[in-house]
Amino acid sequence: MRFMFIVKATGYSEAGGNYNQKYTDAMIAYKKSLAGAGVLVSAEALHPSSTGIRIMYPSDSEKPEILVGPFLADQELIAEYTLIDVDSEADALNWALRMPVPTGCGEFKIEVRKLKKNLGFLRYSGTCALEADLKDQLSMLKNF
Repeated sequence: MRFMFIVKATGYSEAGGNYNQKYTDAMIAYKKSLAGAGVLVSAEALHPSSTGIRIMYPSDSEKPEILVGPFLADQELIAEYTLIDVDSEADALNWALRMPVPTGCGEFKIEVRKLKKNLGFLRYSGTCALEADLKDQLSMLKNF
């Protein structure tokens, strides 16, 4: 089962501040432990919303409205995410509870969400490229 840990943005993360070295080292160690256990799929931090663009579709119009950041941190923005693949929700919760928390930067929220099962219509671009290459090679072999 795949789970996403969604770390909510704070005023501190939205300001683009760097966390102290102790927290940074703890996060590196945490992500290495996820990778070492074979459960880490992906982990990325996002730039502050000041670099973001939001597309909104009002209910009374088909024309989208383009908004340029920054957006308010109280709008439940995302600062970073970690995607893991584990056997159970209990495993996901245990890993989430191990995530380091920065001190002195305000309230820190982590949301744990289970991903829906991949229905096969979403595939990795690398896999698609390999399949296309193999089809080309098979086509060439048939022509010999």
